[in-house]
Formats: sequence, C-alpha cells, structure tokens
Amino acid sequence: MRKSDQFIIVAALLVALFLLTLLDVTFRGGLENRRLLDMSEMVSNLELTDLSLFTEARYTRHLSQSDLHSAFQDHPLSFEHFPSGSLVMPPRVNQ
Repeated sequence: MRKSDQFIIVAALLVALFLLTLLDVTFRGGLENRRLLDMSEMVSNLELTDLSLFTEARYTRHLSQSDLHSAFQDHPLSFEHFPSGSLVMPPRVNQ
C-alpha cells in the first residue's frame, strides 16, 4: 500500500468521524436546549447570583463586579499573582 493510499484512508476516516460529531450535535441539540431551560428556570426560582468561578483573588471571584484596575493594585506593570487571572479574558471595550 502506498503512502498516498494510507493518507486517503486516514483522511476519509477523519471526515467520517467529523460528520458523526455533526450528527450527534443534531440529535442531542434538543435535549441540551431543554436542560438549559430547566436550569434557567431553577436559577430564577432560587434567585441565584453570579457564579463564583475562582476563589483566589477578589477580582476573579465575581467578574461582573470587579473594577478594571484591581488586578494591578500593587503596580501597573506587576505580574499576575494568581493562576486564575491568566485564564480570564480582559473585558470587551464597547466603542
């Protein structure tokens, strides 16, 4: 078997697996939508607040309630103290 035949077989297999993932999303999409609706109803019934993602720094606990400069409270050019700060994207600037 030539290398080009092996490549075509592997490429065809990968395309088939990709198409199977698309079929899976199509069939499970309705179930996930129902689950999300149930969870949003539960959140509104229990009157839950924002999710606390990290426990380290106060500016990563509740992202919607932190000010923009709290990450640089020691010095504007200081390094990040906590690993969770590197996982959080900076806020979008609306212009």
